Amino acid sequence: MTNQTLLASLESGAADDAVFDGPLSPDSPELEPLLAEIARDAEARRQPGREGHPWRALALIRRARLGALRLPRESGGGGASLRELFRVVIRLAEADPDVAHILRAHYLLTDEFLRAPAGAVRDERLRRVAAGEIFGNAYTELSTKAVGDYRFETRLSPDGDGYRLNGTKYFSTGTLYADWVFVTASLEDGSPAGAIVPTSRPGVRILDDWDGIGQKYTGSGTTHFDDVRVERDEVAQRDTATQFNALAQLYLHGVIAGILRSVTGDAAALLHGRARTFSHAAAARPAEDPQLLQVLGELSSSAFAAEAIVLAAADAQDRAFAAAAAVDPALGHEASLRAAQAKVVVDALALEAASRLFEVGGSSAARQSAQLDRHWRNIRTLASHNPALYKARAIGDYEANGRELPRNAYF
Repeated sequence: MTNQTLLASLESGAADDAVFDGPLSPDSPELEPLLAEIARDAEARRQPGREGHPWRALALIRRARLGALRLPRESGGGGASLRELFRVVIRLAEADPDVAHILRAHYLLTDEFLRAPAGAVRDERLRRVAAGEIFGNAYTELSTKAVGDYRFETRLSPDGDGYRLNGTKYFSTGTLYADWVFVTASLEDGSPAGAIVPTSRPGVRILDDWDGIGQKYTGSGTTHFDDVRVERDEVAQRDTATQFNALAQLYLHGVIAGILRSVTGDAAALLHGRARTFSHAAAARPAEDPQLLQVLGELSSSAFAAEAIVLAAADAQDRAFAAAAAVDPALGHEASLRAAQAKVVVDALALEAASRLFEVGGSSAARQSAQLDRHWRNIRTLASHNPALYKARAIGDYEANGRELPRNAYF
């Protein structure tokens, strides 16, 4: 059964008795039940012998048209600001960080579509978003070229009135589940371009070969493009001179903030579930132990701080997006600066919290069946997308010397 056939069977109700008809908005009463259902699905898939991909969750999201959150209501969307989008992403990551991460490229592309010049191509792409279709990515290459620049070995070669696409991409998060894939490539003159093609088009091969220590079911595997036909209106050249990519980076920390909410919830459940403690503990019951309660309070505060930082940085994204038509580089730089600052703090905060979780659980919390190590592994995987030390150095250089942050794919 192909991915598309499986998704069609789920969406038709053949394997799903929970229906959330969209489009949902950030204040829709159906949003919380949808997130609760996704969390139940994630819990079920964590059980021994049942581990697997979140096909059902993605089917629910398609039906709810959660991917259309950012579209204006008059265009069939949820009318969400970027701050409101991040609030939902954080809650979605609390329910299932894999699912939240899967949608990263989709939401980034949706914002690109919204900023694109008016026309038939833009209208068609927004119509597909409004219909619940999902967009994935094929951006990263493993080559000798520096990470973050815009030179690609994947090529778009002229073919009549269109192109032929050839190349291999790695870490194609979400593309396994997507209807469309955005591919970065170089044109004949070496200039960067992007193409959006259906994942079902002949020559597109999506491998489920991601073997990371965390974010295991994000579909972040290899995608091959073997002589794929690409129409002219599916290609757009990219202006990298004024481009910042803060939204792409901040999104990862929205997912991490959601994971920290789960860390707090799991810590509270551990305290409530423990029947015994140490003979030298400060209280007879773990749930009354002031030292353990202090740890839980600090974990809760870390989750709150991470969420507040991400949402504050999202406000800068909103300001930059509102001015996108005028191409205000200062607002774009501010958005990148806030996202970079968020990363430097949230990475460290989250990794420490995911480790301290074990302090409230005793040795039983280290059992593999408890799966509490998943939080650290997921955070570590997300944080490894780009090194925090390079971000901190660039921020310091800006503060001391006034040098702007780099204009590349990682800022």
